[in-house]
Amino acid sequence: MLDSMNQMKMQLNSLRQSMNRVEEEFEGLLADIPPHNRISAINFLKYLILRKTDVRDLQILLHENGLSSLASCESHTQRQIEMTLQHLGEKFEKLDSCTTDFGSKKIEESSQQLFGPKPENWFASIMVTFDSVFLAEKDLIPKLLKKGMSTARINCAHDDESVWQEMVDKIRLASKITGLPCKIHVDLAGPKIRTKLLTKGKDKGRVKIKIGETIWLSDSAKGFKAKEIVISPNESGVIAGLKIGDRVFIDDGLIMCLVQRVDKDKALLKIERISSKKPFIKAEKGINFPDCSLQVSSLTDFDKKCLPFVCANADTVGFSFVRSSRDIADLRAALKEVEADIPFMILKIETHESVKNLPSLLLEGMKDADFGVMIARGDLAVEIGFERLVEIQDQILWLCEAAHVPVIWATQVLENLHKSGVATRAEVTDAGHASRAECIMINKGKHTMEVLKTLRDISQRSVALRVKNRLVYRPLKIAADFFGEKS
Repeated sequence: MLDSMNQMKMQLNSLRQSMNRVEEEFEGLLADIPPHNRISAINFLKYLILRKTDVRDLQILLHENGLSSLASCESHTQRQIEMTLQHLGEKFEKLDSCTTDFGSKKIEESSQQLFGPKPENWFASIMVTFDSVFLAEKDLIPKLLKKGMSTARINCAHDDESVWQEMVDKIRLASKITGLPCKIHVDLAGPKIRTKLLTKGKDKGRVKIKIGETIWLSDSAKGFKAKEIVISPNESGVIAGLKIGDRVFIDDGLIMCLVQRVDKDKALLKIERISSKKPFIKAEKGINFPDCSLQVSSLTDFDKKCLPFVCANADTVGFSFVRSSRDIADLRAALKEVEADIPFMILKIETHESVKNLPSLLLEGMKDADFGVMIARGDLAVEIGFERLVEIQDQILWLCEAAHVPVIWATQVLENLHKSGVATRAEVTDAGHASRAECIMINKGKHTMEVLKTLRDISQRSVALRVKNRLVYRPLKIAADFFGEKS
């Protein structure tokens, strides 16, 4: 017993000592964080120290001795370590100022800023993606508000500014009539990396393919024969970042290719897998490049043209394809060129680079009064691999809680129910997990009202089980990468 107590004390004190050096070691970085977010930034850095360390054996010892295993210390990391040390007989003149209550209140206050007050009998805010067909249904928007919608999402990748403005006007009118508040969220389109057929199949909008076949990726059809399959990624700067062996996914990962050769302005791809029943590459399907850093701007010319509308109408703006802290700084500067009082940013985590750089993204976001993170699970699953989605979305939730940043759980929430009227067992389970986020986003579909009703029922039953499982803290690569260590 004595040996185990000494071992626990030694490891906990070692972590505490490392955390005590955070403010000095990151003085330059913290200087750019406003006072409103400084405690959160410091706690986040301390949590990264914990998560770059393998504490699994320590957790077992703590648990066996009836002490906190540190499994729920995200919002108050050093404070939890110090409280545990006190139970082991250690004494401190002053405990870390970041408490459980502070972290919880900070997230709640930020959530209110971003999404407004939670609707009655809801444990998360609800964001509903607007479809232009909503405009033709007279009483639909008031019904959505009464059913729990607290934020309306407008996607700049669809329709045009006249339609977006009509949506905003009708949302505000419905809010006034019902007396129920509704925030406006506008998603920037971001770079449209989509298949564009340049030769074979161009007229039909699709081309038949087979496993083992080679196709070309190029910005131009120049120099190719009509019988060759040539696809443009629809964005310049993509091909330059490719290298031999890189994976290329087409159509939400249904088609996987490997890069065989890279020339100056073209790349030869070999089709390795076709998971769809019909073996076709179709026009306007997404392309993902999970193994390379694309030389593509996150903020497009089209996005910049949308910013006056965003600043005039949006409470929050979704930043698609964000990958680096520089991207955030660029959008912030572009918004401030339009309006001094800019909307709150929502960082959409949807690429492998945004996952790897998440600590830097969060710290850059903290330079604003409030901001949020969206787990955009569609492209993200393709980028990181479907089998890794569960662990990565959990890691995003943990890191954001440590930074006291609200999270939106997005993409395919009750998707089958939304489209067909019948939910699958798997998506009901997923919807239960969604209640861990501060906001849940639902996409377009025919059964929005039923989705809202079902989602409320599920979240009410799930919220009490959020801390049911004891977590085991293996080292996180994201944390090790931030400190420049090998994991």
